[in-house]
Amino acid sequence: MTQVLTVLTTTDGAAKAEALARSAVEARLAACAQVSGPVSSVYRWEGAVETAQEWQVLFKTAAARYDALEEHIRRHHDYATPEIVATPVVRGGADYLAWVERETAG
Repeated sequence: MTQVLTVLTTTDGAAKAEALARSAVEARLAACAQVSGPVSSVYRWEGAVETAQEWQVLFKTAAARYDALEEHIRRHHDYATPEIVATPVVRGGADYLAWVERETAG
């Protein structure tokens, strides 16, 4: 069975999040991407605690496609240090995981 990952990033606009999601799926770097938000993010940046409204994008991809997906996110993201966090899917429906594998086959 193929290892599947969920990969999370955030951005500061709904249209930006949608564009990242769509472009990754079109490039077959993710089988699916879900956009949710707005969320309130509190973080330390350049010595100050900031609060911002962001949108999350959660990609579903095969582990073998992670490097290419990370490169894609970095290339199309406008943050200097974008959040890119991958989490392995340890269990899931076999048919869904097979679908992720098929849809991300390069």
